[in-house]
Amino acid sequence: MADIIRDINLNNPTQRQYWQTFLSELDIDNFNEKELIGIEKIVGLFDGERLVGTGAIAGKVLKYIAVCDRGATSKGARFNQVMTTLENYMATLGRFHHFVFTKPRYIASFKHIGFGVLAESSLGAILEKGLPDVHSFIRQLPQMGNQTSRIAAVIVNANPFTRGHRYLIEKAATENDFVYVFVVAQDVSLFTTAERQMLVSKGVADLKNVVVVSGGDYMVSYLTFPSYFIHDETTVIDYQTTLDARLFKNIIAPARHITRRYVGSEPLSETTAHYNQTLAREFDDSIELTIVPRLNSQRQVVSARAVREAIATDNRQVWTEMVPETTALFISENITALQTRIRKGQKIDGN
Repeated sequence: MADIIRDINLNNPTQRQYWQTFLSELDIDNFNEKELIGIEKIVGLFDGERLVGTGAIAGKVLKYIAVCDRGATSKGARFNQVMTTLENYMATLGRFHHFVFTKPRYIASFKHIGFGVLAESSLGAILEKGLPDVHSFIRQLPQMGNQTSRIAAVIVNANPFTRGHRYLIEKAATENDFVYVFVVAQDVSLFTTAERQMLVSKGVADLKNVVVVSGGDYMVSYLTFPSYFIHDETTVIDYQTTLDARLFKNIIAPARHITRRYVGSEPLSETTAHYNQTLAREFDDSIELTIVPRLNSQRQVVSARAVREAIATDNRQVWTEMVPETTALFISENITALQTRIRKGQKIDGN
């Protein structure tokens, strides 16, 4: 009897337990809320009533891909059937570009069906398939200078854009011929992606050697990299930050002759401090990493988180001290809408 595809409903306790047991038997046992919350669809491949394969869709990411060989001579056909089902479903949603995060030993399987490796480490790998891909992303980046120019990059979330961000970017601008400022493109923040990019652009408009661009699919928060196949939470951050650093170092930076990267020091977040350490280790001699001490205001470290907390408590004095005039004006004009987002559950913690 041929294997058949059926949907799996995580809201059904029996189906959820069956699904998790199957994955656990295949050495995938991370089912925390962070991994599950974005899942839109899960399919199961069944041999009769026995689950023999599965896969899930979360936005542009395919995850929890697993098959077994029980009752079959090869797992390859089952893997192909699961992947074809997922990709066909994504096509019905108008999504023709997707990512996979997987263990290194499965890279060859995904490459066999058309995926290309973006970055890999001993812990995991990012692969992509479809268009627009990373080369499409690079082509739309403005070309600045040439191979002899000093070109730097700054990556910001800017939730919102603060005097600290301005200080960091201005330092990069004074020390280099050109600076790319990549704005993280994920709508999971108090300020939307469009709002954040607009605030950064207005906040550095006077710096003529600076160009502000969207980070697209390749400058996302490393913390959102799926880690469902990693058991030890202590290694998750290393896996995520290493892939992020290698993607930038090996693909993005060479394509635009970027030889310097500027980041702020991180006295408040152990995770971000670890990220800076990973960048230093991975960049080695290929990219010069400059860690700039964080700007202070009234003996307090300027941070976007402090600004968000001030918005939540309606403490105008605090946030006006920490943001440039362009950001202050936007907050003043949209304070009610921002506070409404917070009341409706928008989180304001994090960096």
